[in-house]
Amino acid sequence: MGEQGGNIDPRDDDATVRLPRKRVYGRPADRPLIPAGGGVPSVFRLIALVGLIVIGVVGWFMMREKVPPAEIGDVPAQHAPGQAPAIAVRLADEATIRANIPNGISVFRFEPNRRVLVLDFASLREQGLMLNRVAALVEKVGLPRDRVIDDAALDAAIAAAGDTMETYYYGHDYAAADLRRFFTLAERDGVTLRPQELWLRDLLRQEGMLAPDSRGALISIPRVGAGAGPEVDAALRAAILRHELSHAEFFSNPVYANYARSFWRDGLDDAGRAAFRRYLAAQNYDPALDDLMVNEMQAYLMHTADPRLFSAAALGVPVAMVDRWQASFLLGMPNGWLRDACLAALPSAGAVLSRPRRRRQRGAVSTRMARALTRMPRRVAASSAA
Repeated sequence: MGEQGGNIDPRDDDATVRLPRKRVYGRPADRPLIPAGGGVPSVFRLIALVGLIVIGVVGWFMMREKVPPAEIGDVPAQHAPGQAPAIAVRLADEATIRANIPNGISVFRFEPNRRVLVLDFASLREQGLMLNRVAALVEKVGLPRDRVIDDAALDAAIAAAGDTMETYYYGHDYAAADLRRFFTLAERDGVTLRPQELWLRDLLRQEGMLAPDSRGALISIPRVGAGAGPEVDAALRAAILRHELSHAEFFSNPVYANYARSFWRDGLDDAGRAAFRRYLAAQNYDPALDDLMVNEMQAYLMHTADPRLFSAAALGVPVAMVDRWQASFLLGMPNGWLRDACLAALPSAGAVLSRPRRRRQRGAVSTRMARALTRMPRRVAASSAA
């Protein structure tokens, strides 16, 4: 046959004439059955992508720990330009407050949580004259919760507890709502207040803590050298300050307070709760007040490192049990300044959470804590999101 005008494949050694191939378009071998994007127009695909990004960003923010916003009554009152407040209040962190040497009373607003006021007393007696009557109303066992007692009844209650005006408490802590109730009841019943208590009322009014919607807290500590029993040295003062600051966090931060309540319920068993009730009742706290028990539990267990103030022996439980509770509490503790401080104060528990896994030594404190972490109920770890 002669050549037909066809194409010759140069790769073909055989010079046989071949007919040109007819191209066929649209076969599966040439293109996918479903076009990219599943047939959805590009504009819709772009909208869907933007939507996914927005959902992811919103979800990330929602999962972060929510710090309660500042509220009316939780910040210092505004004064006219050039006019200083009647009572000076300084902004300070924990180290600054701890190093302070008061001459009379120093007043601080706590920098990491500005809802908190700190009173630093040079005298335990002045502290007692200002705050013991509030303690009697709010948390001391066997005293009325619906009225403020007068001087004679307060002196009798202190004596019955085996204490003095100086030793009724070495440090105080109160929610703004309890302070507001105290002054409201005292005014209602015509109770004559001491000059120290009237000064406190002026301070709270100045700083907005008697406002109905205030979620603030007030704590107090004594200076180094104050004493009417155990002498207050630097270590004891530091321990009292951290203990009281943890109470202030409980009063002013609902995320932390709810976590402490869930730990009391789920992280302790019946025997653990009973041990804390006995320990606190022996110090004249009212064991019938559940929220008081929760608040004192978290403060003593996690934020009172000085053995003169708290120990496993005083609680009546083995050291290993306290180790386990501390590690379990720390595992689910909400982020914030108090957790950071707790990690530094409990290095063994903190090391369990932060270091890489390695071979453990039998019987070490950190070993007991590590075991506790694996046994802790998941409800406790998840409770900070409640």
